[in-house]
Amino acid sequence: MRLSRFVSRLNIVAVAIVSQVDFSQQRRHKQLLHQYWKRSSFLAISTLALITSVKSIAADEPVVISAQQIGSGNPVIGKEKSDSGRCQECHGVDGNSNDERIPNHAGQHPGYLIKQLSNFQSGERYHVVMTIMAEDLNATDKADIAAYFASQKIMHGEGGSDNTSAKNLFVNGDQTRDIEACLSCHGDNGKGKITDKVIYPVIGGQQRVYLRSQLINWKLGDRKNSPGDVMNKIAKSLTDDEIDALANYISGL
Repeated sequence: MRLSRFVSRLNIVAVAIVSQVDFSQQRRHKQLLHQYWKRSSFLAISTLALITSVKSIAADEPVVISAQQIGSGNPVIGKEKSDSGRCQECHGVDGNSNDERIPNHAGQHPGYLIKQLSNFQSGERYHVVMTIMAEDLNATDKADIAAYFASQKIMHGEGGSDNTSAKNLFVNGDQTRDIEACLSCHGDNGKGKITDKVIYPVIGGQQRVYLRSQLINWKLGDRKNSPGDVMNKIAKSLTDDEIDALANYISGL
């Protein structure tokens, strides 16, 4: 990515963020953006040097992962791209974000990550920041970034949810309402599953607030990019209390 394009994209993202915040919060947000831009010039100028140093570090760290786990991408190059492209700032260096609204990517199936990036590019899925961040990624970029996050230790929760109704929905579903068991698609402990035609993402250990927001988006139809609209159909049958309980339960797996 050329330096000028990098700086330009930072500006676009900053403007997009400001446009989404509540007016009452804009004064505070502008202060944060001032600090953001204060360091952005340094980050932009030092990008090439940073990439070089990352290459050196990555070369000293053996990657012990299977080809199936990382897909077709290069996780070492993906580390560089996810850093210079600022993916790690939100999703974490190890793929675990520090913000419950932002999803973890650690150990996520690379094919799923690639699909989401492609959906942001095509407009099939929309997010004020991610749509912009994904727009200039080519197929190799997406594969490499996905490989890097997929190569990290798989996300996991800390337990703590003993909600029996949520566990029952996850393990057994509710056939009287045509709610399939979460486990049937997302696998034991929600660690994902790959079939001949579909890649079901890792959800066990995912951020609680993110899980809840996505289930609500599926329910309202604000998100519609699941195979056969399966998630829309399931989420529409869930009550708000069930969505809260499932988000709590799944995040702890």
